[in-house]
Amino acid sequence: MTVPSVVVHRDQDLLAKAAAARLVTRIVDAQSAGGGAHIVLTGGGVGTAVLAEVAASPARDAVDWRNLDIWWGDERYLPAGHEERNETGARAALLDHVDVDERRVHPMPASDSGRTPEDAAERYAEELRTAAPHGDVPSFDVLMLGLGPDAHVASLFPDLPALRESRPVVAVHGAPKPPPTRLSLSLPALRTAQEVWILAAGESKAKAARLALSDADPAQVPAAGARGRERTLFVLDRAAAGELPSEIISRPAVP
Repeated sequence: MTVPSVVVHRDQDLLAKAAAARLVTRIVDAQSAGGGAHIVLTGGGVGTAVLAEVAASPARDAVDWRNLDIWWGDERYLPAGHEERNETGARAALLDHVDVDERRVHPMPASDSGRTPEDAAERYAEELRTAAPHGDVPSFDVLMLGLGPDAHVASLFPDLPALRESRPVVAVHGAPKPPPTRLSLSLPALRTAQEVWILAAGESKAKAARLALSDADPAQVPAAGARGRERTLFVLDRAAAGELPSEIISRPAVP
């Protein structure tokens, strides 16, 4: 797994703006090289703020939105359109404001889809396989993750059975924050991404960021197991970086 780099911004607003600019650049570079691109979105306050900053940026017009495949790292198993679904937040912040090809927008199934969570997870896994020329998942250019105070990423919470899954998509039961039922990419699926970005802001994330950048066991610290094949980038504000050793903060950041 790649050694993480750390970028620290003054506050959450600057973090969101900088991450949005970085995301646009990464998508444009990927599309220039291969024609299309695959990104994985995250929810939460920071993840949604990044998408809103992309929507507000004039640079968004450099992206070929119709040649972009959009996936999610996890989803709350709630009815379609529910305000707490990550898909709902992403559409309001960005996707409703750009010319995406809906055939290339891949939300995880909703609870009113008529599927059990396990069937919904397998359905999403099939969709990933269909889009992958080789293997079980596409080659994600960027996979963004939020960071919970307990160091969970996606909907992979410490000590839950989902952390031991090798299947690309898993149903999560008994999540310690509501709703208890969710869908999530597994750790092996997260690790297939070319770049993994972990976004965190606020003092409540400081301990989690420190543990995530350690050699902790991913069974107790899931974020410590979320690494990209080519790059792993922690994008933090000063408060979230408050417990990091100076030698970690001084690591060169990726361009």
